[in-house]
Amino acid sequence: MSKEIETGGAQRSFWDMKSSIETSAAKGFGVSLKTQELYVIIFATRYLDLFTDYISFYNSIMKIIFLGSSFSIVWYMRHHKIVRRSYDRDQDTFRHYFLVLPCLLLALLINEKFSFKEVMWTFSLYLEAVAILPQLVLLQRTRNIDNLTGQYVFLLGAYRAFYILNWIYRYFTEPHYVHWIPWISGLIQTLLYADFFYYYFHSWKNNKKLELPA
Repeated sequence: MSKEIETGGAQRSFWDMKSSIETSAAKGFGVSLKTQELYVIIFATRYLDLFTDYISFYNSIMKIIFLGSSFSIVWYMRHHKIVRRSYDRDQDTFRHYFLVLPCLLLALLINEKFSFKEVMWTFSLYLEAVAILPQLVLLQRTRNIDNLTGQYVFLLGAYRAFYILNWIYRYFTEPHYVHWIPWISGLIQTLLYADFFYYYFHSWKNNKKLELPA
């Protein structure tokens, strides 16, 4: 399967939300370090072809920027003297590494081709499907959500939802366009956002601050 499909969408979505997550991370309000660490694992395993396959100069540069920005967010939340003091580690307690092993085992069992890069790419899709869980749990615990954090989480879910529309369009317009692994992973990922989307649109419609039920 062509890896440009996932790379392009992820890059565009990241570029749109980068300022929101870095601003929120700089404040440390409502941003889950656990989710950010999972995204570092996701992108590091997804972009292994950066060292072996040349697609285009733009593609390579964007992957480097994407990886560097992801690592920098984690570094800031862990080590920056101001950000780390405002990060709410007492609430952000989801055991996120428990998600890694099941996704890796699933990738070893269900993949399109049993090779190292293909298994790692498949693993990144499975892990991305559930990587938002620590962030959603944190938001439910804090309840009162910063506007930038709410927008960031909304953009994360919205980009995948729009990707599903793109897949549907390509299925009907391109012959033999069938890729079950990203389809099912993307659907699961979008469904995890359903509750958040409901309260996000409810707060937007009523012009109220976003709050999630405990």
